[in-house]
Amino acid sequence: MFVPIFGFRKEYEKLRRQCRRLIKRINESSKLNGDSCSFTQDTDSPSSEDVVSARDSLSSEERIPDVEYSDDPSSTLLDGDDSSRRNTNADAKVLNSDSSDSDSSEEPEVIQTFPSGEGREDNDPDMSSKDESSPSRTEVQSKLSSEDFATWQRIIRLDAVRTNSDWIPYSPSQAEVSQDRAWRSAEAVGLKDYDHLEPCRIFHAARLVAILEAYALYDPEIGYCQGMSDLLSPITAVMTEDHEAFWCFVGFMKKARHNFRLDEVGIRRQLSIVSKIIKCKDSHLYRHLEKLQAEDCFFVYRMVVVLFRRELTFEQTICLWEVMWADQAAIRAGIGKSAWSRIRQRAPPTDDLLLYAIAASVLQKRKLIIEKYFSMDEIIRECNSMSGQLDIWKLLDDAHYLVVNLHDKIEPSF
Repeated sequence: MFVPIFGFRKEYEKLRRQCRRLIKRINESSKLNGDSCSFTQDTDSPSSEDVVSARDSLSSEERIPDVEYSDDPSSTLLDGDDSSRRNTNADAKVLNSDSSDSDSSEEPEVIQTFPSGEGREDNDPDMSSKDESSPSRTEVQSKLSSEDFATWQRIIRLDAVRTNSDWIPYSPSQAEVSQDRAWRSAEAVGLKDYDHLEPCRIFHAARLVAILEAYALYDPEIGYCQGMSDLLSPITAVMTEDHEAFWCFVGFMKKARHNFRLDEVGIRRQLSIVSKIIKCKDSHLYRHLEKLQAEDCFFVYRMVVVLFRRELTFEQTICLWEVMWADQAAIRAGIGKSAWSRIRQRAPPTDDLLLYAIAASVLQKRKLIIEKYFSMDEIIRECNSMSGQLDIWKLLDDAHYLVVNLHDKIEPSF
């Protein structure tokens, strides 16, 4: 089913309005409780985020007027002590109630056409649609409490201003943003402690805050966890429209959201695969890791969570991710299922190319690890020091070599 682009824009803007309503209620509650902490300065001002977010994107010179919205409690998010995130029909009704919005009666339902979990379950039995795909809109928006949202906000703002600047040379239009616009963007989302940053980094941080808040509202089961800003930053760098960056991030998180689950089932599965690859490829290294009680490969935890983002430059990250996405798209298209297509391929497509690349990076350091490192902490420091030191093309070559030689042992057969 085809959905016009404006439908995605309007759905994102609706999420942003709901974020601002919730922020306003949190601030009012804080004032009543004598808490001086607040997140935004003026949620109803004309310079609010309707002006500087998706509606005022860098690709458009014309400013689209703000859409008025009501602060009627009946159309706001429910507060309340919902620390257990129980599903309630009341929450869902309030969250989905936007009767005061002028577009509520005509807004098309958003159909997620970005990379999804559809078709993956048959290829990867470890992935269930419940864990890997974003929940339905009603289910998604019925688990949020204001306490959760306030906590996520604090972490989002801290992470946004800490985001590195290696994206700047690849996004000249955003790099040239004016100081006035950057400050307006920051004020609109309640960003603080950004005086030390250049305007382009302030603007980038403000966009991260807006999109990550909207995602936390869209998928409260995950909400926000540290590391998600690392995944979003490259997307916002190459996409100047906030609503487009948001939906691409939603699609990205269908695959990556299991990295941020509290039960860590997805992370443990991936670490187990990395361990298995190392064991199959290099038994000597694996025995050394066993002696150090590091055979669970916890030392590559960060690489798995943020998909190598902190170990690679911006350009290298985009390169690795695009190769990963190409493999995943090939699997969804059924490439590699037939015997003939597998014979023609040097390396069959895999859903776990990232894990082969992570194992390859460890194997590249095998001699150093075996001869000089005698604790997991030392290996963790070595892995963290890889940042900026990796050759992405050699890494991909080594990863594909591992896929060719080990995929039958590591992965279920096609």
